[in-house]
Amino acid sequence: MNFRFPLATSSWDQAEQDAIQRVIASDMYSMGPEVVAFEKEFAAHFGAQYAVMVNSGSSANLLMTAAFFYAQNPDLRLSPGDEVLVPAVSWSTTYYPLAQYGLVQKFVDIDRATLNYDLDALSAAITDKTRAIMIVNLLGNPNDFDRIKEIIGDRKIVLLEDNCESMGATYNGKQAGTFAHVGSFSCFFSHHISTMEGGVVLTDDEELYHIMLSMRSHGWTRHLPKENRVTGTKSDDPFEESFNFVLPGYNLRPLEMSGAIGREQLKKVPGLISGRRANGALVSEKLANHPVFSIQQETGESSWFGFSLLIRPDAGVTRADLVAKLGDMGFECRPIVAGNFAKNPVMQHIPHEIHASLSNAEYIDANGLFIGNHHYPIPDAVDALAELRL
Repeated sequence: MNFRFPLATSSWDQAEQDAIQRVIASDMYSMGPEVVAFEKEFAAHFGAQYAVMVNSGSSANLLMTAAFFYAQNPDLRLSPGDEVLVPAVSWSTTYYPLAQYGLVQKFVDIDRATLNYDLDALSAAITDKTRAIMIVNLLGNPNDFDRIKEIIGDRKIVLLEDNCESMGATYNGKQAGTFAHVGSFSCFFSHHISTMEGGVVLTDDEELYHIMLSMRSHGWTRHLPKENRVTGTKSDDPFEESFNFVLPGYNLRPLEMSGAIGREQLKKVPGLISGRRANGALVSEKLANHPVFSIQQETGESSWFGFSLLIRPDAGVTRADLVAKLGDMGFECRPIVAGNFAKNPVMQHIPHEIHASLSNAEYIDANGLFIGNHHYPIPDAVDALAELRL
């Protein structure tokens, strides 16, 4: 079905096509120098020490979770059974890696306005058992990291930041995805940049970086520097190091084409984000007092992945009504990420508990949806929404 207002559109042009041809001419398709260059450029752009590119944002979440289980630093080391706080609204691959490594997830309610953590609930949920917090920046909106830092205080808590939907968002001038020990990004088609499939983990911690370099490629030593935080000093014999396995890893490597495309997309990031923010400003101006729905309240500077529409309690309409109306108007729409994830049948396989009430997550699950944003102006879409009545 063709929508007048789709969820996502391409930002590729001749530059990305030329990048693909550059890789074809090199005749090297597996992870190579283009990926290495993209990693360095990505880290520099977002203000981090290290970047590890992988084959998806989902793999980025898996890899960054896994790294903590092999850290020698006791302040970073996680173990099966440790408690991790998670927001009740996010995507499935926020939660799955945590479960796969045996962490016990405590679901915490979100704020209806920001769609991120209800910070009072987060504060109440932390106990002496809490070993980690997964912070999710939803639909482009960064969390209030000052308040989170204040809540944590001097506790030794590991922080993971799922920034897959919020590339380019900033809080007090600092890039989202760089506030935690590790931060994940997605380069899937519908996200801020696209490398076909792809993801990135950022970190400033050298040990975690080296662990991820090994685990990304089978857990071997081949891609580790000679002096590294996993094995100490590598042998100078490349044959000996070819199949030297030291960690239980994966094959999460990206294609060389994805790295080459990413380098071209990264050049466009300032313009792509400014275009989305301009649309966000227009939405905030024209839809702030809409009688049918409310929109997401910005924290810091959102990169506006999409625009959430949350039906007002007194609107007298159902989400099905709104979805049907939007469809008739040509809008493609989806639930707000996965809604209240704790209600999914898969939770029978995931060790977890629920902190207090998830009433806001439940409300969003039943009454929320989002529509797409783009890097180019969308005044017709905003005007149509402003005039929408049921």
